[in-house]
Amino acid sequence: MLAFIQFIGAVALLIIVHELGHFLAAKAVGIRVHEFGIGFPPRLTRLFTAGGTEFTLNWIPLGGFVRPEGEQDQSVEGGYAESSPWARVFMLISGPAMNFLAALLLFAIIFVRLGRPDLGTVTILDVSSNSPAAEAGLQPDDVILAIDGQAIDSTQELRGLIYAKLGNPIEITYSRDGVTGAVKIVPRDPAPAEGAIGIAMGNPLIPIKPPEALYYGGQAVLEQVNTLMTFPARILSGEVDSGKGRLVGYKGMYDIYTEVREADADPQSALPSGINTLAFFASISISLGLLNLLPVPALDGGRILFTLPELLLRKRIPQSFENAVNLLGLALLMLLVIYINVQDFLNPVVLP
Repeated sequence: MLAFIQFIGAVALLIIVHELGHFLAAKAVGIRVHEFGIGFPPRLTRLFTAGGTEFTLNWIPLGGFVRPEGEQDQSVEGGYAESSPWARVFMLISGPAMNFLAALLLFAIIFVRLGRPDLGTVTILDVSSNSPAAEAGLQPDDVILAIDGQAIDSTQELRGLIYAKLGNPIEITYSRDGVTGAVKIVPRDPAPAEGAIGIAMGNPLIPIKPPEALYYGGQAVLEQVNTLMTFPARILSGEVDSGKGRLVGYKGMYDIYTEVREADADPQSALPSGINTLAFFASISISLGLLNLLPVPALDGGRILFTLPELLLRKRIPQSFENAVNLLGLALLMLLVIYINVQDFLNPVVLP
């Protein structure tokens, strides 16, 4: 029960962070906010009122909302719909931006606790039993220096040199506790799932301070955004098995969260406690930000799309048409959310 409460609290916090972005942006451009809602109506209770804004808790726990003055009525002076397109875009983009910022801070905390990877040095993280690497005597924490005399400065380069010599002997030069050694290995052809020589490779970690951690946190956010945005294309191209990617709802996220908690609680884990959980919620925050930027009616990205004709052509789409499309989009979106959450029960998430 404690894990469930923690999960609900963390997801709710990410939703609040998103809506806080919209709220602060509205205040910055001088638009009054009538309601800051957690969940969707009908309303469960009013939590409190501050600065002319009602903060409410609602029955449908599938998101949140901010209700600015004149949201759908251009006749309301000083309201959202009457404001400039740039002000509206600023308000819309601020929600996802806050999610990306939250993810950056979570990743920065991870880097402060772990350090940053030394990308120019390649170490062995694990050696599979009965593999060529194990038979040759390679061990975890060995630093790979060269393959056939060619210096190694990245995991990609190491993998490329190994897979270029499948079935042929290679010489691996390594360092262990400051002592250099070399072994002969024949990479397996074809390579099994555990790899051609049976090692998991990575980079050693270097301690860093918070300012540098923020930089690497930003890099981690950009890398994950790129991974998520290119994932559909990689599935279509056959690069990634379509069975490895699916949308998940709250139950699916909770199932993954329980696995993550177990990994953090594992006494055999090499990572400090809580690192996997922080990374999980950073990923959820990024996904929430990206999802809301999709050009779908009712989402922030769809609303931004409606402002483009006004920004580019000085011609505004009729407010009544925009309201109708957003209402239809919201209804379809809610049906999709319900479908995804039902699938979590019918076809539970199975992690490798």
